[in-house]
Amino acid sequence: MTPRRVYRSDVSDARWALIEPVFVAWRAARPGPGAAARVHDLREIVNAILYVNRTGIPWEYLPHDFPPFKTVYDYYAKWEADGTTEQVHDLLRDRTRRANARAVEPSAAVVDAQSVKTSSNVAETSQGIDAGKKIKGRKRHLITDTLGLVLTVVVTAASVHDSAGGKQALTELAAAHPGVTKVWADGGYQASVIQHGAGLGIDVEVVQRPKEKGFRPLPKRWVIERTFGWLMQHRRLARDYEALPQRSRTMIHWAMANKMSRELTGESAPTWRIETDMPPTSA
Repeated sequence: MTPRRVYRSDVSDARWALIEPVFVAWRAARPGPGAAARVHDLREIVNAILYVNRTGIPWEYLPHDFPPFKTVYDYYAKWEADGTTEQVHDLLRDRTRRANARAVEPSAAVVDAQSVKTSSNVAETSQGIDAGKKIKGRKRHLITDTLGLVLTVVVTAASVHDSAGGKQALTELAAAHPGVTKVWADGGYQASVIQHGAGLGIDVEVVQRPKEKGFRPLPKRWVIERTFGWLMQHRRLARDYEALPQRSRTMIHWAMANKMSRELTGESAPTWRIETDMPPTSA
């Protein structure tokens, strides 16, 4: 590989060491014709994906010292389809929980939704209007643990009500993380979500906003609001540019993988407020 100048979004040696085994195993499991001709360094593919994720540029605007953009996108799509990206994300989430003295499997979580505008390449059938936020685009229904790490992601048209998306997210949560028995939500989630959660063995509690005017971090729920802030630091997520909802979901996984790998290697610092200023959490 020809040496090049380092971009700020590149993975360091320490960060690459965390995820390299997954990609080495992925390539080793794909023998056959053409295997000997594979010339692209998987670390450079990851660097290119993170460059797009962090800067928000179109794929075809990748700098020329990366592999060809069509090759990079092909890997991006393959890793999304076969679950490799999610495997990397989940590996880093498990390690981050252990680094914070938590059990690998969480017992409590937080649910919320975020509406974002879409770009012109997104089909009308894949977007809608959030009447409350007055946004035409897509909606991200997230469930995080009490550290703000993503457990499930559901991407829908913005016209889908929080409760409908929330029920789908809870169903996926129960399947992937059966140990979660408590979920906090905001007042936008209707009784049907509480009932749906009860059917899955999950106690859904609505955290009401205080009546006093002014900003106040809501108990438990501030965690997921911070997660949305983390996502917004990745410009590809400031607007939904992905033609397919599953590609949007994958962009969220890459953003969180970027955040968690930096935290695990000590290459990032809090950007919002000092941790001691935040309300304590449990679980």
